[in-house]
Amino acid sequence: MQRARCYLLGERAVVLELEPPVSVASQQRIWGLTQRLSQRDDILEVIPGMNNLTLILREPDVTALDVTERLQRWWEESEASVPASRDIVIPVTYGGEAGPDLAEVATHCRLTPAQVVALHSSINYLVYFIGFQPGFPYLGGLPAALHTPRRDEPRLTVPAGSVGIGGSQTGVYPLASPGGWQLIGRTHLPLFDPSSDDPVLLRPGDRVRFAPQKGGVC
Repeated sequence: MQRARCYLLGERAVVLELEPPVSVASQQRIWGLTQRLSQRDDILEVIPGMNNLTLILREPDVTALDVTERLQRWWEESEASVPASRDIVIPVTYGGEAGPDLAEVATHCRLTPAQVVALHSSINYLVYFIGFQPGFPYLGGLPAALHTPRRDEPRLTVPAGSVGIGGSQTGVYPLASPGGWQLIGRTHLPLFDPSSDDPVLLRPGDRVRFAPQKGGVC
């Protein structure tokens, strides 16, 4: 079992943080602990992350220290949860205006742009959690050969649908926003639709594959 440390974050939050590495087994236990703790009256919100879990407390002045002590035991007692998953294909136009950092990623990885596209689109990724924006998927499984540092200067505006690489992760921006990930492509598939009864396309546990579209520049 991965060791964990628990600590207070501000006045209302308690964080459980696991030691590296990130693994599917540990993430499944985080999902299971999320389900269990979401039923507690003294916890207002449970926010799963990648290798971590944050609890927002209902009465922090009374429960914070007590929850911090008990969270370690809850983690040790936690069980894996394997949610029903779906296979989602996301069409992507790689390179050119849609992926302005593709060449830079290729240079960093000592690959051609075409090889970057082929490798990035050959993987079945796992949605570890949704965060940063409504519907933004943090995907596990990016090949080590494509790990690329974030940009030194983040963009003020990243177009909605942009597919990016940030360190050891890849993901998709559902909404236009500032961002520092390396942009290698773009999809027109909506990942967040506030007018829908189910506004977020992806869920933790879903499997995602990117499909290159004709017209991309490699």
